[in-house]
Amino acid sequence: MKNLILFLLLLAAKSSMAQNPAEEEIRRLDQLEAQATIKGDTITLKHLWSPNYVVNNPANTVINAEQIRQLMKEGKIAYSKFSRVIEKVTITANVAITMGYEVNQPENATDNAGKTVTRRYTDVWLKGKSGWQIIARQATIINIK
Repeated sequence: MKNLILFLLLLAAKSSMAQNPAEEEIRRLDQLEAQATIKGDTITLKHLWSPNYVVNNPANTVINAEQIRQLMKEGKIAYSKFSRVIEKVTITANVAITMGYEVNQPENATDNAGKTVTRRYTDVWLKGKSGWQIIARQATIINIK
C-alpha cells in the first residue's frame, strides 16, 4: 500500500511539472534569445524580435530593435557573462509572457563594465504567421556588485 501511495505521489509530482508544448517552445526561444544576446548574434535576434520590438531598458530609455542591433554592432551592448533564469511563463492564446531574472557582466561602454549586474526582466511574445517573436521587453537592474 505504501508503495502504491508513493508511486501515485511521484506520478502526480511529475504530471504537475510537465509543461505544455507551447510553454516548452517559449522557454526554448527565450533561452535562444539570451544566447544570441551574449554572442551579439544580430541575425538570430532579427528572427526572434518583432520588427516592432520595443524595450524599456535598464538605462531608463525606450528603444527599438534596430537601435539595439546597432548598439550591439558598435560594441556598446556586449557581455562577457549572461545568464537568464525563467521563473514563470504565462500563455494566453497567441501571447506569452516570460518573467525572471538575468545575471550579466557588461564588457564596456557602461558605468557597470566588469561588474556583475542582476536584473529582473519581462519578455512579451506574440505568435504570428512566422511563429513566436518578442514584441516588448522590460529590464530593471536590482543589484550591481
